[in-house]
Amino acid sequence: MAADGSTAGGASEDGWRLMIANWFRLLFNKPMRLDRQARRPRERRTGSLTRRMIGIAALWIFVLLLGGGLGLDRVLRSAITRNFDGQLEYVLTAMIASAEIGPDGEVRFNRPLGDQRFLEPYSGLYWQVSGRGFEPFRSRSLWDRGLIVTPGDQAAAVHVYDSKEFPQDPLRVLERDIRLPGSTVDWRFQVAQSRLGLNEQIAALRRTLVRCFAALGLGLIMMSALQATYGLWPLRKIRREIGAVRTGHISRVDERLPDEIAPMVEELNDLLAHNEKQAEEARRHAGNLAHALKTPLTVIMNEATADSDDLKATVVREATTMRRQVDHHLARARAVGRRGNAQSRSEVWPSLKAVERAVSRLHRHVTIDLAGDKEAAVHVERQDLDEMLGNLIENAAKYGQGRVFITVSREAGFVEIEVEDDGPGIPEALRNSLFERGARLDTGKPGTGLGLAIVRDVSEIYEGTVSLEESEDLGGLNVRLRLPTAP
Repeated sequence: MAADGSTAGGASEDGWRLMIANWFRLLFNKPMRLDRQARRPRERRTGSLTRRMIGIAALWIFVLLLGGGLGLDRVLRSAITRNFDGQLEYVLTAMIASAEIGPDGEVRFNRPLGDQRFLEPYSGLYWQVSGRGFEPFRSRSLWDRGLIVTPGDQAAAVHVYDSKEFPQDPLRVLERDIRLPGSTVDWRFQVAQSRLGLNEQIAALRRTLVRCFAALGLGLIMMSALQATYGLWPLRKIRREIGAVRTGHISRVDERLPDEIAPMVEELNDLLAHNEKQAEEARRHAGNLAHALKTPLTVIMNEATADSDDLKATVVREATTMRRQVDHHLARARAVGRRGNAQSRSEVWPSLKAVERAVSRLHRHVTIDLAGDKEAAVHVERQDLDEMLGNLIENAAKYGQGRVFITVSREAGFVEIEVEDDGPGIPEALRNSLFERGARLDTGKPGTGLGLAIVRDVSEIYEGTVSLEESEDLGGLNVRLRLPTAP
């Protein structure tokens, strides 16, 4: 520590900074991340399924409740208004029934109307009888006011309308023109009532409708939210279990799920199994290749250490062996990598024609005949199909006497490709050994001894088979290759 205390001050300052940083981290509950992770851009998301479902349900509920509320409001408002008009029409009928013509030719009632409001000034309930050439006959409730009489002839039916002739007192008016017995004048009978009570009833009705429909809408939205949350709960379970698979706590996702999600989980588990199988195959191939290369490398190292005279020949021989092994494992690895393509589809006949042309140039003395189904297609990548057919046809041309016969047929979901030659054939006891890497019965002809081994390995990757039989027509070897058919 320096005499001036600078080191202590720096340590103290760093400690304070660390403490403040930890305090903020705990306060906001944000874990400390590396700068590289912090700078990593957030992945784009398309939103929450739960919010989408709730939003769609809320919108649809709003539309339905709005339409239903408006329709119900219209029906109930019309019913209340009709009831209001019915009461006024009853009063109008009573007026007409009790009206008569007096000695002076004016209208009078032979009995008073029973409603007390007709006697109270500005009570809100009024009547009036008008005739041309006569003073209007009014209820006392009108006091110093009168109802407006629209000029013109009215029909015999009741006419209903709203009027704003009285300030701050909108009216509902019913009127009818009647010619009373003993009179030559058409009398207009009018009864009016303030709309304030009617408007209050309609407003109370609307308030009730709004409250009820709002409560109903809220309840329906809550129900849809509960339904969406409960319905999508299995997806949250899948998310947690996928995280557990990633961390290694479990190896498969639980398939005890609803029918709509179970197929997706089954496919996910199949994908996990497929990836595990590919990883295991990759590890096995790496181990096999390492084991296959270990012996040649040991031989070369021993020869080089002993300073052997035939070091050059040994290096060439062992390098050839290593090359065969590398080619074999590369071919198998390529087939494994391409197998995952669900769209892999190859037509057999064009591949056979291409291989036939190539082999015919190398072995001009050999006659290759093709027969069978020209429309057959297999669930195999074209490159792998060419490699398998090339090995089989080249072996038949190399070890035969000059004739190769190839037949294509379809049977029970598989395409069978038979490659026959007129060579000496292979004893049944030795046929299985030919599938071993580097196995060759005729060492006098060039080759690596990996052709049939590659064909077997690649066909098994695509869930096919290859077998060796005796040719009934040509007498030589018959290689039967079976591959899954493609639509």
